[in-house]
Amino acid sequence: MKTLGLLGGMSWESTTTYYQEINRRVRHVQGGLHSARCIVFSFDFAEIEKLQHEGKWDEAGALLDDAASKLKLAGADAIVLCTNTMHFVSHGIERISQLPLIHIVDPTADSILKAGFKSVGLLGTRFTMEKDFYKARLAEKYGLRVIVPEDAGRDTVHTIIYNELCNGIITETSRQSYYNIIEELAKAGAECLILGCTEIGLLVEEAGCPIPVFDTTKIHAIAAADWAMES
Repeated sequence: MKTLGLLGGMSWESTTTYYQEINRRVRHVQGGLHSARCIVFSFDFAEIEKLQHEGKWDEAGALLDDAASKLKLAGADAIVLCTNTMHFVSHGIERISQLPLIHIVDPTADSILKAGFKSVGLLGTRFTMEKDFYKARLAEKYGLRVIVPEDAGRDTVHTIIYNELCNGIITETSRQSYYNIIEELAKAGAECLILGCTEIGLLVEEAGCPIPVFDTTKIHAIAAADWAMES
């Protein structure tokens, strides 16, 4: 089994889910006491969040590159960036670390296409919903139509992520706010929903949604585990 290098801590709430889902997948496939070979580099998210909101993306990307290099030195065979938003500055990881990056969009889009959907609603941080790095990959590489909430909805989704979900706070009020926004996405033509922030799965459940849900955290984690188990 190959060793996965996890860039986590953005936030640690979702990194916990990654670790659980990767190991559950390995146990499901290989049985017995098998578990994944993982090395985790966990950031202090307060430092990353500050750079994000100050627009200092190059500095944030340099931190990722440096951490990925450390994971290679520690014995990792591939990098798993355990966050959607920071894929915005993931372009240097493979070059600097000389390791493959298992990109979060690719297994998500593959799952959506296999399910037969062509139009997706996207929830995430403002950065993910508004910048092109994520939407363009879905559209240009996979031919998917991407729909995001209106400005007020984007603000609600973003605020709840940083003020609540990243702090482990789950409320029914926020859950209902998300479901209302998802309803609007469905009315706008979204056939399914991408949980494009690794924390949103802590709040949104498919049972409460009017359209099928694709949780990037779980999809990405399973894809990483499968990659590690390939001979």
